[in-house]
Amino acid sequence: MNNILSALEHLKCAELNHADWIKVGMALKTEGFDVSVWDEWSSRDTARYHPGECERRWRSFHGTSNPVTGASIVQMAMERGWVPFSGADGIMDWNDVLEYDGDSDPDLANTRKPTEELLLFLQTIYEPNDYVGYVTNDAWQTTDGKWVPSKGVYYRTAEELIASLHRYPDDLGATVGDWKPEAGAWIRFNPVDGAGVKNENVTRFRYALVESDTLPIEEQYRLYRRLELPIACLVHSGGKSLHAIVHVDAESADEYRRRVDYLYDFLEKNGVSIDRQN
Repeated sequence: MNNILSALEHLKCAELNHADWIKVGMALKTEGFDVSVWDEWSSRDTARYHPGECERRWRSFHGTSNPVTGASIVQMAMERGWVPFSGADGIMDWNDVLEYDGDSDPDLANTRKPTEELLLFLQTIYEPNDYVGYVTNDAWQTTDGKWVPSKGVYYRTAEELIASLHRYPDDLGATVGDWKPEAGAWIRFNPVDGAGVKNENVTRFRYALVESDTLPIEEQYRLYRRLELPIACLVHSGGKSLHAIVHVDAESADEYRRRVDYLYDFLEKNGVSIDRQN
């Protein structure tokens, strides 16, 4: 990710043709960046920049079987003289020795409204046409007192939910419905097909959940930083864990399981006890 951003900084938007500008946007979306990265970089071309154009184009990028990736940005930058980082400059292999250059505690203070929190989450994790599975009131309690989700809602797109959050900026329940305060709510970070919530309903295998209930919050945060995971979003559960939604970007369910197993094994070897049930 650092390589891609460094390469992007080397590219001058004003010197690219329209096709290469579009290619940059597609590559950033494929790699999981937010549209704001493309928009800020594009705004440096003051002669051609139009506010809102990046977001409009972004919504039209739905991916293909042969997607444009960050390698395109890197290649364009290299053709213009940019030199990629060497291994010593921060690009690490899974088996490299990890050294951390400082500590930092998480800031869990709630500085946004609940609707703003969910808006940021949706914009970060999903594409506009993705169906989002979530559960609010549709939860039940087991005999040992644990709350678990049922099917919930799975037939609304990220774009619909985002529009509703803009329409009702002070009422989260107006968008997702009311929830049981003692239970909380759930959201499925991999998109579904709008027909159900079983494994076969998952349409893209982008993310895995890294969750540990055995370590203090601060230690979880420090470990995630130290291991430099490709985290798309870090969510405080409101309880005893930080939910790290990590890029795995698998092409199939089988590849997804292999990549998740590899990720979890790697984490446990580095001192992170993982909840493998999710």
